Amino acid sequence: MDSKQEIRYARHLVLKEIRQEGQEKLLASKVLVIGAGGLGSPVIMYLAAAGVGTIGIADSDRVDLSNLQRQIIHNTDSVGKLKTLSAKNTALGINPDINICIHDVYVTADNINEIISPYDFVIDCTDSFETKFLINDACVRAKKPYSHGGAVRFEGQAMTYVPGKGPCLRCLMGDVPEYTQTCRMTGVLGAAVGVIGSVQAMEAVKYITGAGELLCGKVFSFDGLTMKIRVHNMPNPDPACPVCGVLAQS
Repeated sequence: MDSKQEIRYARHLVLKEIRQEGQEKLLASKVLVIGAGGLGSPVIMYLAAAGVGTIGIADSDRVDLSNLQRQIIHNTDSVGKLKTLSAKNTALGINPDINICIHDVYVTADNINEIISPYDFVIDCTDSFETKFLINDACVRAKKPYSHGGAVRFEGQAMTYVPGKGPCLRCLMGDVPEYTQTCRMTGVLGAAVGVIGSVQAMEAVKYITGAGELLCGKVFSFDGLTMKIRVHNMPNPDPACPVCGVLAQS
């Protein structure tokens, strides 16, 4: 770590849970963020500021004017541009010493294994249940730790999966709900996705540095209207889970 980095990360270096050893782990780490929207915006920006050495950004969309109410990594001049490129430019503006790898593709069953392979930690910042379960299944089978997050209206939730340390998303929800609400249908407060995205970024930093306790086997839930925050214990991994269950792993 050079002298400029010591200045940049000075507030990390005095944290006994991080210190220089933890910062060096961050600088050497690789984190993939799938989705450069409302959740992905604070995640990418905080990871860049924290000094995560390589950040992957996967998204196939372009910036739309309606995104700017919550997707704070983009600005008005970004409208019409690829979200990955817009996010990359903002992240490098925060910290030019990191590497940004962009994946301008829609994540599918055909490409997800290749995309997640180089990374130490994956963060699900998508807004589709189908994609969320796709990410869960791929990470569980590849033994990749990942953070799940979601937000709608004034509320949101987050959880973390680490192989061998707790249930996966399918243990909690089973499959894609028959009826789902999307932000397009019901709306979402920009600050609400900011809260959940910040939690996801913190989970990534804690996983990499070993600081604190992760949301393994737990669900963090936030209600912005009442300002109630709860951490619920999840049930143990379901032995019959088709992804992480005993039969699936045998």
